[in-house]
Amino acid sequence: MRAFGSFGLVLVGAMTLALPAAAENRIFIIANNADGYGIDRCLANGEPCGGTVASAYCESQSFTQVKSFRRIERDEITGAVPTSGANACAGSCDSFVAIECSR
Repeated sequence: MRAFGSFGLVLVGAMTLALPAAAENRIFIIANNADGYGIDRCLANGEPCGGTVASAYCESQSFTQVKSFRRIERDEITGAVPTSGANACAGSCDSFVAIECSR
C-alpha cells in the first residue's frame, strides 16, 4: 500500500514538471511622440514597420519577444503618466502606445 502512495507522489511530481512554464508578460505604456522618422505612426497604427521598434523596446527591457503593440487612449491608462525620469512623457502627451512583451 505504501509503495502505491509513493508511486502516486512521484507520478504527480513528474507531471507537474512536464507542464510548460507560464510565460511572463508585461505591457509597457510609452508616449507616442512624433519624431520625424515615422516610427510613431508605425507603432500607433500597428503597421509591420513598428514590429522592429517594438521588438527592440522589449529587448531593452530584458524581454525576449514582442506579443503585440497598438495605440491606446489616455483614458485606457489606469495609472499615472510619468512626468519625469527615463519614461517621462516629453512634448505632446496626448497619444500613447502599449507594447506587450514576453519572456
